[in-house]
Amino acid sequence: MNEQVRNLPNAASHAQSLDRLAEVAIRVGLGLKPGQELVLTAPLEAIALVRRITEHAYKAGASLVTTIFSDEESTLMRFRHGRDEGFDTAPAWLYEGMTEAYKKGAARLAIVGEDPSLLAKENPDKVSRANRARSKAYMPALNMIAGFDINWTIVSAATPAWAKTVFPEDTDEVALAKLWQAIFSASRVDTPDPIAAWEKHNTALQTRTRMLNEKNYAALHFRGPGTDLRVGLADGHEWNGGSTTAKNGIVCNANIPTEEVFTTPHKDRVDGTVTSTKPLSYNGTLIQDIQVRFEGGRIVESRARTGEAVLNKVLDTDEGARRLGEVALVPYSSPISQSGLLFFNTLFDENASSHIALGQAYSKCIRGGGAMSEDELTSRGSNKSLIHIDWMIGSDEVDVDGITQDGRAEPLMRGGEWVTS
Repeated sequence: MNEQVRNLPNAASHAQSLDRLAEVAIRVGLGLKPGQELVLTAPLEAIALVRRITEHAYKAGASLVTTIFSDEESTLMRFRHGRDEGFDTAPAWLYEGMTEAYKKGAARLAIVGEDPSLLAKENPDKVSRANRARSKAYMPALNMIAGFDINWTIVSAATPAWAKTVFPEDTDEVALAKLWQAIFSASRVDTPDPIAAWEKHNTALQTRTRMLNEKNYAALHFRGPGTDLRVGLADGHEWNGGSTTAKNGIVCNANIPTEEVFTTPHKDRVDGTVTSTKPLSYNGTLIQDIQVRFEGGRIVESRARTGEAVLNKVLDTDEGARRLGEVALVPYSSPISQSGLLFFNTLFDENASSHIALGQAYSKCIRGGGAMSEDELTSRGSNKSLIHIDWMIGSDEVDVDGITQDGRAEPLMRGGEWVTS
């Protein structure tokens, strides 16, 4: 028997870990309350996790769980055989229904596990148009999610194509098992008490956010290979990290896993150059070695070694797509970073590295933002866009300074690690 196969966890061990991940998703990720409906989306390959999550949701008192599945083979058929005009179409009726469910109090859970290179060989114009149509139709629902009108979370499921991307030298069976183990570890379900482990982790993240909020920096300055970037922070910005209390009063963790503390940049106060430190997997296209230059908050130059055509289409989505909606700090010593793995999945890779996000800002990262109008948020520097795309700019070679309100630079991170308490 192959040594790697011999060392794989047995079926009982895997089933137990899968059940623990489902419990974490419901109890920590969503904080699901009795009587709540749950809208669940997932790839077909994640059916085992879907069933465990559904079981835990009903045990927690869910009134109804509705699952919407996606299928990558069907997606490819669309790009290879669909009519050209169809790429400007999205199922608005579906997203309208989801929005209505959220308005009535439903929670949202997404299981992700897409093939990072699914659309790499497809027409970038069609990819861009399809993404834009979906983003436009989904915006009312996304606004409720991004604004934490509801409790929501994202978790991952290992899928064969994703696993082979992360572990290309292994057999299909070994690659899939290794990816599952990496997901379980990053999601803290391989600990004796996952719920307690998450409580401790949330406390640590919230200690960091309190420090940053007390500092009230005017800007952050990133310096490293190919990077000299000053990110001005929005007026009245607020740092967040770990668990969040949604507007419905329910405490949730939006990302499982999470290692970041994050806030809202000022859309007009970003200047300098920045180079990505990890590839960005965006809707089936792998974009590598991104380099951009900002002036007055706007990207004025951009290039990438692979996926440049898709990157440029993304930047042309709307006016806000060339501006930042988020900046996040993650230490190089984070568990995901120390795993040494490149996941080709933003949910994981963003938690291995400090990062920025193009596009839509989170209103909750402005003090009192949840009660503000769009015009009020804009006046404080909050960005608006159809997109929100995170990409990684941190490493053990990147330093970060906090710039005080009177212009002094204070060391915040050195070599990718925190230097302040």
